[in-house]
Amino acid sequence: MNIIILLIIGISFGFAGFRQLTGTPVNGQSSPMDLLSAAMVESAKGAVDLAIGLVGVMTLFLGMMKVAEAGGLLTIMARLIRPLMVRLFPDVPPEHPAMGAMILNLSANVLGLGNAATPFGIRAMQELDKLNPCKGTATNAMALFLAINTSSVTLLPTGVIALRAAAGSADPAAILPTTLFATLCSTTVAIIAAKIFSRWSKVEGPGDDPTTTQTDIPADPAPETMDDKSYPYWVSLLALGLLLALVPLTVLYGNLISPWVIPGLLCFFLIFGLIRGVKVYEALVEGGKEGFQVALRIIPYLVVILTAVGMLRASGAMDIIVGFLGKYTAPLGMPAEALPMALMRPLSGSGAYGIMAALIKDPAIGPDSYTGYLVCTLQGCTETTFYVLAVYFGAVQVRRMRHSLAAGLTADLFGIMGAVAACLYLFKP
Repeated sequence: MNIIILLIIGISFGFAGFRQLTGTPVNGQSSPMDLLSAAMVESAKGAVDLAIGLVGVMTLFLGMMKVAEAGGLLTIMARLIRPLMVRLFPDVPPEHPAMGAMILNLSANVLGLGNAATPFGIRAMQELDKLNPCKGTATNAMALFLAINTSSVTLLPTGVIALRAAAGSADPAAILPTTLFATLCSTTVAIIAAKIFSRWSKVEGPGDDPTTTQTDIPADPAPETMDDKSYPYWVSLLALGLLLALVPLTVLYGNLISPWVIPGLLCFFLIFGLIRGVKVYEALVEGGKEGFQVALRIIPYLVVILTAVGMLRASGAMDIIVGFLGKYTAPLGMPAEALPMALMRPLSGSGAYGIMAALIKDPAIGPDSYTGYLVCTLQGCTETTFYVLAVYFGAVQVRRMRHSLAAGLTADLFGIMGAVAACLYLFKP
């Protein structure tokens, strides 16, 4: 991210300086450097205004999620996907703590509970490392778990919906069908890619056959946060089938369904909380406090990236880049304005978030244009691959990632392709 920011600001300054030195001053018009200075100030101010507007929406959404979490919705989802997880990770003992932590991590991701997912993910990597006969090198289970995480298994992109609402979208939840389709594409490809690449990425020594070495390791007792019970396998398959059925349903009737999503979610979570005996008001307030803190924490990231993007546009460099790339990407459904978002998403979550915020805040684009829908879908359908790899592998000192990065980037590519295909079908004018 340091290099990216330096490049953007350096290109902006250099291009504006070149225009300043070689151009002819025009009476009544601001010079390129004056425009650059004004853009820096306005972009920084706009970033804070956007974040302040996001506080209320983020507070509401995370409050709703807190009610669901306190009511045990996370545990219910964990029971649903456990039979599938056992088959995805045959080299991990079913009762090992690693399995429980992975299930909780993926369940939290599905609900969009990013703050809860990360601790579970780190715990899962630590437990998987106990099964690792070749320390410092990623096992097949680690690589697959990371690939699924980087593909962003998200059914409810609450953060993106909240930002769209703060940006004045007439239908903030309209990206649900496109995000669902794209995230299913990226997750499916992540699993397939990790399985295929593992055949080409062997570990010399005892790590070659983890199924034979791991059976010698006694399974630790299950973690306290995980319920050992799980639903029958046919229930999990039925749930997966219903999830897949949502894709054509949301695509065909997305315009009719999306206005009901936000009020429907609020009512669902409140009723679910009441049935489960949750003190709904206290849970809403507690989750709201977390949402308030999250909204404030992103202000520095928004200021930096929005200022850099504002400088790039004010310098005139963005127009040249857009004009050049647009000839090749626009016919494929990827406007040149959205291309930086697609390239930034695997590198930096805050950078991609800032670009998305800048685009949907731009009056010429807005949240409800095709480009606005596309960048929001891109934000919700994939994860920051390099960040996830750095955090999770860094927690267990894994230096040799093997095929983890290749599987993650492959999933990102197909997630982007799925996002473009879905947005072209639903939103292309």
